[in-house]
Amino acid sequence: MKTILIAISSLLLTTTALAEPGTMEQAVSTELNVGFEPVFNGHAFERPIALDHAGDGSGKLYVMGQLGTVEVLDGPEDDSPEMLLDITERVLFLKNENEQGLLGIAFHPKFADNGQFFLYYNPRPTDEDSRRRTVVSRFTVENGKADPASEELLLTIEQPYWNHNGGTLRFGPDGMLYIAVGDGGKFDDPHDHGQNPKTLLASVLRIDVDHRSTVDGKKLPYAIPSDNPFADKPEQGRGEVWAYGLRNVWRMEFDAKTGELWAGDVGQNVWEEIDILEAGKNYGWNVREGKHALEKQKGVPPTKPREGDELVEPVWDYHHDIGKSITGGHIVRCKSLPQLDGMYLYADYISGSIYALDYDREANEVRKNHILREKGLPVTSFGHDAQGESYFMQDDGVIYRLVVEKQY
Repeated sequence: MKTILIAISSLLLTTTALAEPGTMEQAVSTELNVGFEPVFNGHAFERPIALDHAGDGSGKLYVMGQLGTVEVLDGPEDDSPEMLLDITERVLFLKNENEQGLLGIAFHPKFADNGQFFLYYNPRPTDEDSRRRTVVSRFTVENGKADPASEELLLTIEQPYWNHNGGTLRFGPDGMLYIAVGDGGKFDDPHDHGQNPKTLLASVLRIDVDHRSTVDGKKLPYAIPSDNPFADKPEQGRGEVWAYGLRNVWRMEFDAKTGELWAGDVGQNVWEEIDILEAGKNYGWNVREGKHALEKQKGVPPTKPREGDELVEPVWDYHHDIGKSITGGHIVRCKSLPQLDGMYLYADYISGSIYALDYDREANEVRKNHILREKGLPVTSFGHDAQGESYFMQDDGVIYRLVVEKQY
């Protein structure tokens, strides 16, 4: 493979002591000795926004494209992807409404046995169903291909606007499927979805894809886990809702070691935030963004927190002087980069900066927020392989892996 390292120059400033969140007093880290190299021989994909593995021991990597494709490669050296699934004819994507499309993928924990994987996308309107919506569907792989006809629709969520669709799908250590859903879009969360767990919007959902539940006499194509916060409290919230008060989570991931669910929640006016999500917790949108009260448009009254709830503060937030749209990543757990072990990898889409957040779990505070790359092309998403190696995708379609930086 042709190797090109994007070096972190030794001429750049060394890491400063931890600055106040959102200040400019953060310099590029040279002490971590981390660089980036293109994989797949620099092959450029069309709008890649997810890279994943199936956990089946094959070493294969899957790249999902926002327009409606899932491609498979034999590993990071392979530069000839093969099409696993193409549903572009079903997926709604418009350049001027670019938060829609194929947004999330997750492989069943028993993929090696059942060949099942799950997608989250915006379907095109039809004569039969012209609603603006997102869906979660199951597909099945047979003989190395996924037939579009194998689609089984699990969940439909009506969307009032084109933006803030969320879209991350992740299986937890408990085998349940977790689904990040945005607040429905527009500005200020005009329908107050954030503080209303009776809607599926502005939340993370948790469902059991291997069983079925019956709700109000209707049999669902999935089951609502009995330990979900509102499973037996329909008067308070939807049974599927696991956590809420979230504006637009763009990527969440479970820590392979601790089982914690980390998420990057995109801000609105001034603040971007990182959260550790827990069952039944309220993360504050649209009462506030980050740790700060939300300033709504002139004349719009502030939203009150859901009665009886204590709002959970984020682990970290940063000001729009730094960047204006967080791209959530994951906790690094790989043997090749022990200096990043336990740190949360994330980026800012607008600035192109990439960070490693060193969080002290016992003290519940951030030690340092290392800048791995000061600026660059927009980072659309992160991913990792079966060995825990970390990757990120850029707007130009090229995918990079984090590596030890070469010394010159």
